[in-house]
Amino acid sequence: MSKVCQLTGKRPITGNHVSHSNRKTKRRFEPNLQKKRYYIPEVDKWVTLRLSTSAMRNINKIGLYEYLKDLQRKGVDIGVQL
Repeated sequence: MSKVCQLTGKRPITGNHVSHSNRKTKRRFEPNLQKKRYYIPEVDKWVTLRLSTSAMRNINKIGLYEYLKDLQRKGVDIGVQL
């Protein structure tokens, strides 16, 4: 399964391991993804999402329904009919 947040689109980025002697080798920085199940009372559905923790914080702040509506306004396909 790909390591991409379903709502924010965060994905792995590349960078360097830097040792004490300043040698650099390639590495990947992966997003902190969690599998979370949410209930949307407005449409009476349970939705399982693979989210980054920053997306979870946004959902906690403004609510899942508002967050999904905002993403739809921006043109992001979320796969849920609201």
